[in-house]
Amino acid sequence: MNNIVKSIFISVFPLVALYFTIDSVVHLINHGISYRYIGRLIIASAIALLFIIIFIKPVARTDANLKAYMIPVVIGFLISVISGGIIEKDINGSLPSIGLFLGWVLYIKWYSIFKDRTSNELIRVGCKLPNFELQNTERNTINSSTFIGNPSIFLFYRGNWCPLCMAQIKEIASQYKELEKRKVNMVLISPQPHKYTKSLAKKFNVNFNFLVDQGNKVAKQLNIYAKNGIPMGFQTLGYDSDTVLPTVIITNKEGEIIFVDLTDNYRIRPEPQTFLTILDNQDI
Repeated sequence: MNNIVKSIFISVFPLVALYFTIDSVVHLINHGISYRYIGRLIIASAIALLFIIIFIKPVARTDANLKAYMIPVVIGFLISVISGGIIEKDINGSLPSIGLFLGWVLYIKWYSIFKDRTSNELIRVGCKLPNFELQNTERNTINSSTFIGNPSIFLFYRGNWCPLCMAQIKEIASQYKELEKRKVNMVLISPQPHKYTKSLAKKFNVNFNFLVDQGNKVAKQLNIYAKNGIPMGFQTLGYDSDTVLPTVIITNKEGEIIFVDLTDNYRIRPEPQTFLTILDNQDI
């Protein structure tokens, strides 16, 4: 139930912020200066700008509390509430600003967070990676044992719809020559439809393994499954409601796990240099 609420929230919240950005601009143009509306505009536009930037120019990671956006959101909130509640004595008029601010707090402290990820006993450093099966873009079965013999990086990503996942893959693709030097199997895994994985492979055109975890079977096996984990509405594009939690596993040539990243925040991903450092520091 919690994930269903999250999927609805992330689909609605940016649109609400965009609506109040436009509404505040229109009101200020038509009715003149109102600090209550100026404060609301600052909050709403900061939130809307974040999501616009995420989709237009995505990055693989942000700081946990989005400080660059937090400052204007807090300032706008204070302006709106003080002017509405104290100066204009109309606290009801500040309710949209209060709602936007609460939505922002929920986004930072609730939506962005994955809970209970640190106790995954199936994929611990020092253990053998469990055996599992995936499919390539032609729907042929690929067994994880195929990658034993060389160090491997298994990156589980949510899908082409996720801009942070795409930014992370772009970063890694830019390091493909360094990975080739180390004879690394780069394995990118998503539960998304085969057609999306095929288009992703074509887009980057690097010697990586672009594989599909059909039905999230491996995600469930490794306890990195996210039920109802995609934003509401993406199902119309052919995505399933369920997905995988962003996860990185690095194994040595014997298939032993030497690094695991189980991020507890979808906006925080390890940098590619981290992978290279881990590989170089191991007897691989």
